[in-house]
Amino acid sequence: MINDAPQSMPLMADLAPFLKRRACGRPRLMGIVNVTPDSFHGASRVGSVADAVKAALKMWNDGADWVDVGGESTRPGAEPVDVAEELSRVVPAIEALRAEREKSNADSPRLISVDTRRVEVAQAALDAGADMVNDVSGLREPGMRALVVERGCAVCIMHMLGEPGNMQNAPEYGDVRSEVGEDLQAVTSELVKLGHPTNLILLDPGIGFGKRLSHNLELLQDKSLTRDSGFSLLWGVSRKSMFKELLGRESSDDRLAGTLAVAAHAMALGVDILRVHDVAEHHDLLTTLAALKGE
Repeated sequence: MINDAPQSMPLMADLAPFLKRRACGRPRLMGIVNVTPDSFHGASRVGSVADAVKAALKMWNDGADWVDVGGESTRPGAEPVDVAEELSRVVPAIEALRAEREKSNADSPRLISVDTRRVEVAQAALDAGADMVNDVSGLREPGMRALVVERGCAVCIMHMLGEPGNMQNAPEYGDVRSEVGEDLQAVTSELVKLGHPTNLILLDPGIGFGKRLSHNLELLQDKSLTRDSGFSLLWGVSRKSMFKELLGRESSDDRLAGTLAVAAHAMALGVDILRVHDVAEHHDLLTTLAALKGE
């Protein structure tokens, strides 16, 4: 695999500070842009490159450091998307976002992540201008780990039990905290041994991906991933179905309050990045909390 693609801007080596929470303690924000017709939260779906750019620009302007572009829904029960279809959704959107970034005079770096499980899609997205690979499968596909190491890109490694189509079919753990932590550690250890920089690795416990409500709550109470792992931590909890069971909120449209409560908890716990649908609301919440702390 030869890396003859143009280097994304900013340079990969400069990404590490943007995988860590801000000095004031505020988590950084990653906005969600789903170039899909079937993602679980309807408001996150965009149907064209122009709409993807419009959504991403708003998120960057509202305070996101990252936008995460995905072309395959990984909601519980989702069916896989053909690789060619995923490429056709993701790559033009990322190319357009890179072009917008390069002509922008914004102070923020306007970083781009690709949400994919496929090596072919990840490689094409990096060539198009993505700065991070966000893989919900934890780099399971053969060749994904080698690609990440070769490119030296930022990477988010998420824990998922099973596949999206079956992950919520009665998931069980002996000790969810230790099992999730051990699985993530196994992948990160291999990457580091292969030479990948530790400061370009994010861990994601995979809330809602092969977990019951009790598992999700245990993981969201766990300080060890934030304080003991040595890696940055991302949480993706925004408007997820855990709030249906916890709060009785059937529709994802009614789950913002629960999502913001988790964001406040994440800031107290020291989480580095929050992947969210509602950037402006999270920015206001976290900025206010930082001000109340006098920071």
